[in-house]
Amino acid sequence: MLLQLSQIVVPPGDRTLLNNLTWPEFEQILAELGDRRAARLSFSNGTLEIMTPLFTHAHAKSLLGDFVKVLLTELSRDYECAGSTTFKNASMMQAIEPDESFYIQNCIAIRGKQRIDLSIDPPPDLAIEIDITSRTKFDNYQILAVPELWRYNGVRLQINLLQDGSYVESATSSLFPDLPLVTKIPQLITQSQQLGSAATMREFRDWVRASIATSE
Repeated sequence: MLLQLSQIVVPPGDRTLLNNLTWPEFEQILAELGDRRAARLSFSNGTLEIMTPLFTHAHAKSLLGDFVKVLLTELSRDYECAGSTTFKNASMMQAIEPDESFYIQNCIAIRGKQRIDLSIDPPPDLAIEIDITSRTKFDNYQILAVPELWRYNGVRLQINLLQDGSYVESATSSLFPDLPLVTKIPQLITQSQQLGSAATMREFRDWVRASIATSE
């Protein structure tokens, strides 16, 4: 199966599903695919999804990750960026690779680690999914207890907060409660298609600074 898997080509925006896998088989597939790949993986109770992002996916992912870094920097908050780390828990039969992820409250707990194991380490405080192809079901994130999940579908930013084991959509982020991100971020991502990423980031930083100054 591993030799056949290495020959699978998943066109950008498409996905491949492999069913009835054991956890050791999933681990073998991870090793076979390696770290240098564009595809993102999601594993839940024996089903593996392999998805290759579109260019629009990568563009939005980069902007959203940079937006979060600006927010944390301007608010003088410590953090560690975990990117698309493979977060997994063997006992739960769950694994997920976000488009972006951040440790904020728990940044000290994972600092300096080479690998993250959710059977002993905390999950990221924030995960981001660019869901251009409407593939994300969130089950992995709920089971792995990621406190906050952002989903951007190309038009709308959805903020999901974990409450009693399930996600509840929220108008504000628990991490940045004083900022109207659900309206500002989609506006800026759309604007970036005309102005470019650098100008968009400058505008976002200026907006964050002005918002912080107003709230003080």
